[in-house]
Amino acid sequence: MIDSLIRIIVITSLFLIHVSCIDKDVYEGGHFDEYNSYRYPYQDEAQNVVAEIAFILNNVPENKEVKAKIPHLKYNKSWLFMLTQDDCKHAAYSSTWAAINGKPLSSGYYYNTEQLAAGDLPPDFFTLRKTLCSTDGTGREVRFAFTTTLSPEWEWMDKESTVMNGFSNNYNRFSMKSGLTWSNVMEMLAFDTGIAFHDVNTNSVKNKDSLLKHFGIAQEITLKKLSGRGLKILAEPNGNYNYLLAAMDYNPIRIMTAQGTQAGGPVVKRHFPYKVDSDLEKEILQRTFYNNTFDITARIENELKKNKEEREAIHVGIHGTDVTFAQFLLWLNNIYGKDGNDSVWFPSLEEYYEYNYYRVNSTIDHEINGDTLKLRISLPSEQYFYYPSVTVNLSGIKYDQVRQVISNDAVTGLSYAPYEGGVMLNIDCRRYLYEHAAHFVDKYLKSSTLSNRDDAIYFVEKLKESSRKDELRQKIPGYSK
Repeated sequence: MIDSLIRIIVITSLFLIHVSCIDKDVYEGGHFDEYNSYRYPYQDEAQNVVAEIAFILNNVPENKEVKAKIPHLKYNKSWLFMLTQDDCKHAAYSSTWAAINGKPLSSGYYYNTEQLAAGDLPPDFFTLRKTLCSTDGTGREVRFAFTTTLSPEWEWMDKESTVMNGFSNNYNRFSMKSGLTWSNVMEMLAFDTGIAFHDVNTNSVKNKDSLLKHFGIAQEITLKKLSGRGLKILAEPNGNYNYLLAAMDYNPIRIMTAQGTQAGGPVVKRHFPYKVDSDLEKEILQRTFYNNTFDITARIENELKKNKEEREAIHVGIHGTDVTFAQFLLWLNNIYGKDGNDSVWFPSLEEYYEYNYYRVNSTIDHEINGDTLKLRISLPSEQYFYYPSVTVNLSGIKYDQVRQVISNDAVTGLSYAPYEGGVMLNIDCRRYLYEHAAHFVDKYLKSSTLSNRDDAIYFVEKLKESSRKDELRQKIPGYSK
């Protein structure tokens, strides 16, 4: 009881400190622009990447016994947290995504992408005055990323938002809608939110053939609406394991999550990241719906008492989110994220699945020639893969031996740092990472809010060092390396 009370006081105090210091100028007084739909070209994402990296060394290792290994968790984090938000909830955008990315929050209203772009916001809006994240181990920010389910067969995802700047006779335009719009989803995807199947629009929810048919319909709609972005995750709806059975026969679905094993249903597995030795294809990972956020914090604290190799992943299922959940996310950032001990990796289930797939299936070759260590990293991919990005740990060389790091064009993002007497290397091979960063720089220059500036810097810093990256930096007033 005492521990629970202390936990409540700590989390609430952290939140109140931020709310009491809110600076609305992050949105008020900024120059806003009309909303323009932005879609990353997912259909053209890099597949089966071969990344080549050359380390120019001050001195060559005498024994030349260099080893390269992809660790179980990206950025060498010690525990895994994941969040799956069901039912395509409106709050997934204006509460969960907004809290993580430093956007406006409201205690009783909701908003959409078009309203945010225009600065048409609820009357009680506030922000947390920071983004919620961990780092990549080299100091670069990596924002938390969750999974939202979609409802592609329902027409309300096509609803357009009403923008009425300055209108205060009523605030009906900020009421909770039936769910996410495609515009909301497109913006969330740009910040690495993952997407998943959930309910499909059939009256035969126990009929496998009907479920398979509607998986196909939902997939086609999604591919069209999101410029080639496909679905490969299933979050079991309503505890109906028939969805899981159907997903086993639907090839695009690669991994699933559910609350637990039921009589007659497939096995749902508890997940221990440091004990995984398979690529998790067609596995069903357990998630938990908690009664309140304090139960989540208690579960985290109990799990972290164990050695990292024994820790179970914390995978939270949730429906609606609100200010209370924003408090929890802030606590996670302040205690275990960038502003705490920086121990948590918080990716979408999509990204985690892909990273683990690369860890198990990739090949890494190396050779030393004179003062140069060359790595060749092959990342075989599957259908609807969008995160060609891994961490590689190198032993046999030390960080202070590295004079320069050079990579081929397949590598678009790169950072490195010392790790356990060797070197940790992070590479990102998304094909349009530069264009992605340029989009957010242009967005800031057209709509000059502090939040948009933070976004521009965030995406520019994901790029590897180059003259093109420097050019983008120089476009952001007052920002330098």
